[in-house]
Amino acid sequence: MSMTPEQAAWFRDTFTRLVDNVDEALLGKREVVGLVLSAMLAEGHVLLEDAPGTGKTSLAKALAASVQGTSTRIQFTPDLLPSDVTGVTIYDQQNHRFEFHRGPVFASIVLADEINRASPKTQSALLEVMEESRVTIDGTAHEVGRPFLVIATQNPIEQSGTYKLPEAQLDRFMLKISIGYPTLAVTERILAGAVDRNPSAALKPVITTNAVADMADLAASVHIDPAVARYTAQLVEATRASDATRLGVSVRGAISMIRVAKVYAASQGRHYVIPDDIKTLAVPVWAHRLVLDPEAEFSGTTTESVIQRALASVEAPLARAAS
Repeated sequence: MSMTPEQAAWFRDTFTRLVDNVDEALLGKREVVGLVLSAMLAEGHVLLEDAPGTGKTSLAKALAASVQGTSTRIQFTPDLLPSDVTGVTIYDQQNHRFEFHRGPVFASIVLADEINRASPKTQSALLEVMEESRVTIDGTAHEVGRPFLVIATQNPIEQSGTYKLPEAQLDRFMLKISIGYPTLAVTERILAGAVDRNPSAALKPVITTNAVADMADLAASVHIDPAVARYTAQLVEATRASDATRLGVSVRGAISMIRVAKVYAASQGRHYVIPDDIKTLAVPVWAHRLVLDPEAEFSGTTTESVIQRALASVEAPLARAAS
């Protein structure tokens, strides 16, 4: 059953309240908050490539507080083991049985800080949980629950001692975005309240985690016209056919676009997706999935410019509301 206009209006209002609430802790970054929230409601994950001290931890804590969820932070280091992320089974001598001790990945919002500093084996342990939403230890599956959002970060500047994320792992992140530094006016506001080291602690929840799961299910029912789906497929094909790319957008990338576009449409109060939704989300959803040809990259071509050229070359269909 498709979302109704009344449900879309409720979704928009609730989405706006969540963004407003998180904005009290992460000032001046409403667009970023909206994208991260969209990824959570589309049941995807986010990769943040940003300099230190831009508010990544504040974002995770504020989002968790807004949905009555839990948040954890995992500092990835070269000596971090997979069991440090997922948990471990320990034998209880008193009860004569093995007991599973949950790792920090069992939380509503997981901040995986500097994921590219951990070994590939540990990275894979986290990425497996992201894909399956469960941890399997000694043949037993343990569900992480809903909502479940991983916000992974990597430092774009200091690359010594890091393990670059392979393209196949990058493809598992629904969005790649950057928070960026605040404006001068916002910096002044932050400094004026600098005594409060944990602004997220004062936030009141807007909805419950159960309501977040309901919103995710509701967003999945947003209507998408076959013409818009065809337009998305044509854009994907254009990135693959480009002379500047060795690897275009994958099928997973196309599916991720549809999922997050449905959430974005609902956040705007619409029960249907329009081509402009695809255009707005194209760079954050697809840019990190492209692999450029070395010669094109050397000449200054970027993944963002490849996507912009695809948007310019493919004619968008006329927007039509769902009946």
